[in-house]
Amino acid sequence: VQLQASGGGLVQAGGSLSLSCVASRRTGSNNAVGWFRQAPGKEREFVAVISWNGGRTTYTDSVKGRFTISRDNAKSTVYLRMDSLKPEDTAVYYCAQARGALGSLTSRDYQYWGQGTQVTVSS
Repeated sequence: VQLQASGGGLVQAGGSLSLSCVASRRTGSNNAVGWFRQAPGKEREFVAVISWNGGRTTYTDSVKGRFTISRDNAKSTVYLRMDSLKPEDTAVYYCAQARGALGSLTSRDYQYWGQGTQVTVSS
């Protein structure tokens, strides 16, 4: 399975971006998909995860109420809508397919990773 993340860019603080993650084939429709991010000089951190059918979502505290994760299994695509962006959201964002159906906050529980898309929020 290959994952292709896109939608990153440069936006002013308070603005919005929508990221997409497309899987190369539909076998991933039974797996949770998560978004992680890595800022310069920092470790990769969990952002959000959605279960295989979209019935359960989990967010890291810093993005709750601002980011929304969703998925369309018919299109093999997971989305991350990011509103009220802050400079501290600046990072490379990665999507990843979990080994299980419900998802995890831990990167080692993910088996396939996209290449990353850069999000830059200016102040």
